Amino acid sequence: MSSSTMQYQPMVIPTTPTLANRSLFENDPSTGITPSSSVDTRPGAKFRGASVEDLQLPPAFALSKNKQVMSAIELAYERDFSHIPILGKGRRPVGYIDVAALKKAWEAGDIDAEDEVINLATKFDTSSATGRPYTVITPDTPLEVLEGFLQKNEFALVTDRERKFVLGVATLHDLENFVSRRGKNAF
Repeated sequence: MSSSTMQYQPMVIPTTPTLANRSLFENDPSTGITPSSSVDTRPGAKFRGASVEDLQLPPAFALSKNKQVMSAIELAYERDFSHIPILGKGRRPVGYIDVAALKKAWEAGDIDAEDEVINLATKFDTSSATGRPYTVITPDTPLEVLEGFLQKNEFALVTDRERKFVLGVATLHDLENFVSRRGKNAF
């Protein structure tokens, strides 16, 4: 075949969109790129394998079950806490107090400043008789699990596996701070 009879066909070279021209390719069925395909929206993807330990929570502040109400209110407001774990025998968590509710009841005269906080605490149900399992949140708990727990609860006590010590208190705000510090879609 001579070169004079040869027909040339233009070659189509597929290109990969860059960040600068990505918007030109989005929503184009031939590229498979949509605005949402650039963001991983799987549940928990924003945490990328992180655990509670990665939140870098401050050490827990907890009260003995025998602490008086007035002392509990003062200590809570000094530290700006809304919930405080209550510890029983061997420093084991037995419940918590809602500081705003405690202060409101005290100001209304419904409780005495010398009352012990255990009498006013919401106690944890650790028995299996009620059918409500006690959820153990430890430093090794994946953040996806913590997020699920916090969708049903205001806060989580971070404890050791045996629930003997309160190590920290985690809230949805802590998760939001973690995601914003780390960057939701950073690599």
